[in-house]
Amino acid sequence: MLKNWVCFSSSSWVVTLGVASLSGLLSSRGAEGVPVRATTNSITMAALAAEVVKFNPEVNYYRDEIGVAKGERRLAGAPANPEVSTTLGQKSVSSGGLNAEGLAWSVSVQQPLEWPGRLSLRKAIANHQIQLAELGLARFQGLIGSRARLLAYQLFSAQEKATAAREVAERLQQLREVLVQRDPTGLTPMLETRIIEATELTLKRRSSEAELLEQSALLELNQLRGAPWTQSIHVEQPKFIFSAAPESARLLAAAQTNNFELQMRRVELEQQGFRVSLAQNENHSGFTVGPYLSQASSGDREQQIGIAFSVPLPLWKGKKGSVETATARQRQAETLMAVAERDVTRQILEKAKVYQTKIAEMASWRPDSVEQFRAAATLADRHYRLGAVPIATYVELQKQYLEAIEALLDTKREALEAAQELQRLTGLDFNGLVLGAPEKPSNASTP
Repeated sequence: MLKNWVCFSSSSWVVTLGVASLSGLLSSRGAEGVPVRATTNSITMAALAAEVVKFNPEVNYYRDEIGVAKGERRLAGAPANPEVSTTLGQKSVSSGGLNAEGLAWSVSVQQPLEWPGRLSLRKAIANHQIQLAELGLARFQGLIGSRARLLAYQLFSAQEKATAAREVAERLQQLREVLVQRDPTGLTPMLETRIIEATELTLKRRSSEAELLEQSALLELNQLRGAPWTQSIHVEQPKFIFSAAPESARLLAAAQTNNFELQMRRVELEQQGFRVSLAQNENHSGFTVGPYLSQASSGDREQQIGIAFSVPLPLWKGKKGSVETATARQRQAETLMAVAERDVTRQILEKAKVYQTKIAEMASWRPDSVEQFRAAATLADRHYRLGAVPIATYVELQKQYLEAIEALLDTKREALEAAQELQRLTGLDFNGLVLGAPEKPSNASTP
């Protein structure tokens, strides 16, 4: 049960969601629980996240959890069923030497009655269970939506890294082939050829590692969206606008209202208070009342009509232990609430610091940084062939070109991850993901 990735109380991803293990089982609901998806290979990050939330097989689990809670609410609000009892036997009468026998029977209908207030307490507990199930669904949808956006950017980033690494590796391979065809003599040309060959091998390895990261992100995305694992996805280039995060005081205040973890802990605490009241109420025994009819025929006919009343005697099994248990559970809920508040506060402050650091780092970028690095690498390749650039400068430019691309992509990913965590923790949407719009030169770059 994602009551913990989600568990309902866990703040870690997972979502991992012990629920992920349910994908195969829940995906078998197919046509019953999941609408038909339009097949597409090119998709934006926002559309991909919406598709994951819509088609994820595990969402059905949480929707059904709401149905379970509503069913329990109906049971909690219904009174106990009446009880019908009957007896049948033989009656013998002996008096003054005369004996008489006949049939004796009785029937009664009795209704168990709860102590006043008990039924409303059970309804309140069941209503809070519905709230918990609804919060669990909303929390899970938010988690998988955020995870899908992050995976989509990781997929795009891995594709970009792999493309750049292949570009440089192919450039080095072509250069090496040219140098080998020249059959150079002397120590320096031979060493330069070996440097180029070693750099080529290193870059091919980086390309293959990026392709593995791309495949890993693709597989997880397909699992989240309930799609075949072989289906490929091409993520369109995302355009970001990273705005400054609100002040810490505002973030913490928003979390008190919007954070799903705190909302669930608060509902659980209220629910446990009702459980304590119910346990105290159950100290008063319920009773059963109803009419009865009995008749016996043994010479004369006897008939009785009346009202039966019964109440259990609390001799062997008292209710004090139930009250102690419910009270202890309430104290546990209070402790978990306090711990959750501290954890959420720590996470918000940590993520706010990471986010502010990353957007400050991105503010120093030039909008055309990647194109300038690419142009410099191409220029170095051309001039090295002409003998105007030394081998050390040439190789270093090729490596720095790749490292710059990776740094730009990774910084954006880290900023996106921190922003999404802040939004998940506080419910404030201060970060924009703009599709097809130009980026701000002051805080964005081309990747």
